[in-house]
Amino acid sequence: MNKIRVVVADDSGFMRLLISDILTESGSVEVVGTAIDGKDAALKVAELQPDVLLLDMNMGEFDGLYAVKRIMEETPLPIVILSSIGNTNLQPIFDALDLGAVDYLNKPQKGNSKLRNIEMELIQKIKNAKRANAKAIPDPRAKVNTFEHTFAEKSKYDIIVIGASTGGPSAIEKVINSLPGNLNVPVLICQHMPPNFISSFVKRLNGMTPLQIEVGRENMRPQAGKIIVAPGESNMVVKKKRSGSVTIGFTDEVFPEYNNPSINALMLSVAEAYKDRSIGVILTGMGKDGMLGMKEIKRQGGFTVAQSEKSCVIYGMPKAAVEQRAVDRSVDIKEIGGFLVNSL
Repeated sequence: MNKIRVVVADDSGFMRLLISDILTESGSVEVVGTAIDGKDAALKVAELQPDVLLLDMNMGEFDGLYAVKRIMEETPLPIVILSSIGNTNLQPIFDALDLGAVDYLNKPQKGNSKLRNIEMELIQKIKNAKRANAKAIPDPRAKVNTFEHTFAEKSKYDIIVIGASTGGPSAIEKVINSLPGNLNVPVLICQHMPPNFISSFVKRLNGMTPLQIEVGRENMRPQAGKIIVAPGESNMVVKKKRSGSVTIGFTDEVFPEYNNPSINALMLSVAEAYKDRSIGVILTGMGKDGMLGMKEIKRQGGFTVAQSEKSCVIYGMPKAAVEQRAVDRSVDIKEIGGFLVNSL
């Protein structure tokens, strides 16, 4: 098997050496070059044409954001962010994802030697990134929908549930930005993301839309116009009471496809609680999480939507659902928000 060719960009000589050693020792990665800042990274990418760029964010005048913007404009390729900045300020990470980076991983806070603790996760993210469609990412951010939509008195559906993984933050932003401020159903979102990222992600989304967005809590009630995002340390579900009301809850059940947060956990519970009154949406991501949930929503008579292959960063989860005939329509990410509104 051909090794994955990687360029490592970091302003610390020690880190470049340590990271290169970790990647080389894996046996599946070849470090073909290193760079000392964002400008150097762009030049090395153009010269060496690697499969993946592993990129630090804090690198002086020519930082990681400079590199992502220039590379995605000139020589697009999958970029994985590896930086300690995410431990204190996640906004640059989200900005990098918006500009075209595929994935991210925090450097451990306590010493460079701790990098060995995440080497398996780092190698896996590089392997996933190798499969990414880098050209699908750097679309301009969708304009926020500032118009109210005229809905029928009674919607065909009572809830929308969305699942996403790699490439998901930018995809979710595109969907949320195109939803009207008077949306007449609640939206539940499960994004594969570390727990410490979720609150910052929700804060970022709240700055983009008039809709109310919150992290899910026990006994919270899904309401029209409210978007609830699953926390990252547990599996969020919905529970229907005898009275007919629905509340947010959590389950200890382990889901092998992905755990904490599990898309299947959330979608399966939505299918049970809302039956044919639910819409399931599966967005970009590696693996098969969400396939069982989408299948059950469709079996119950709900409507299911998958992000189109062309617009996915990684066509993994949508592909799994499509192959199981669990998808009613595949739609480009730029059109999903409007399509959902029209489906209501």
